[in-house]
Amino acid sequence: MIHSIKLPFYAKLALVLVSLISFAFIFCIGKDIITPVLMAFLFAVLLVPIFTFLHTRLKFPRHLAAACCILIFALFIIGILVFISYQVSDIANDFETIKKNANSFITDIHNFIKDKFHVSIGEQKKYLDTVTKDSVQNGKATIGSAILSISDLLLDCTIIPIYTFLFLLYKDHFILFLAKLINKEDHSALKDILSQIKVSINNYILSLIFEMIVVSILTGLGLWIIGVKYFVLLGLITGILNMIPYIGILIAGIITVMASLTGTPETSIILGILIVNIIVQFIDNNILVPLIINSKVEINAFVSIMGIIVGGAAAGISGMFLAIPLLAILKIIFDRIESLEPWGYLMGNHMPKRFTWRIRKLKAEN
Repeated sequence: MIHSIKLPFYAKLALVLVSLISFAFIFCIGKDIITPVLMAFLFAVLLVPIFTFLHTRLKFPRHLAAACCILIFALFIIGILVFISYQVSDIANDFETIKKNANSFITDIHNFIKDKFHVSIGEQKKYLDTVTKDSVQNGKATIGSAILSISDLLLDCTIIPIYTFLFLLYKDHFILFLAKLINKEDHSALKDILSQIKVSINNYILSLIFEMIVVSILTGLGLWIIGVKYFVLLGLITGILNMIPYIGILIAGIITVMASLTGTPETSIILGILIVNIIVQFIDNNILVPLIINSKVEINAFVSIMGIIVGGAAAGISGMFLAIPLLAILKIIFDRIESLEPWGYLMGNHMPKRFTWRIRKLKAEN
């Protein structure tokens, strides 16, 4: 246990809040630099067992072992992208069918609105033309933002593997640096913290991959049952996008609805897709996440949701993805520092059955 200087409660609270605000401010102004570093750190921790096996068991030089780890990871990602691109090319061949079914579906929507809400098709088209004109006026800014986002993505795809390679290469160097920061009598606590961080991150990422596989299988099976074409690809896309909290499943649903138009424009198929997504999300949120994710990181739902919202506001999708593992790291650190232990408990998912105040009564002096 790392001991700290005894301070009044208000002083400790002020220092904790100032530290959190400072870290948040630094992250916000430097998110473009810090986010790729944190992503690379997570990937490096995940690849440490492979690096250790290659370097220790097979006697690979450190540079070669780190390079092999990056190559294995890159081949895994490229394999998924190649499979998706191969399937997408098949969907592209059905573009004319999609266009035809989409027009038929839009016509059915127009007729439904006309019958139920008594809005003529002409008025609906006039409203859509107005919205289209507004979209065209803002098109340049949207295109500029899209190009900037794509360039940032390409830069991250280049720099993250480099950072991951360097983390693996200088792993012992960074550990020695941390050891030099604290007293020797606290090295056992530091070793415990680093060990728990490694275990927590590995468990979280592996659990996330397992959750992705289960969601992909369940979604693909559901889409196959209702007769959606390309159900394997759409199930995989849903599983991958499901790793993005909140918005991922919405994007996957839109993609699935668009892809379903390769077969038929029937509204029943689209309703079936919505029902499949709702059922899979119910299973995911109420069974998979509590059993697989929350049990590994030991972060309660309230803190998780707040962390995801703050991460998304600070760094977008990357911040939402990084929120849970960073919270898990903070909890591990808080649990092992005496003055911060209450904050670690606040972040945890332990729920006492009941709490009883234990107030020691002072004996009256005779």
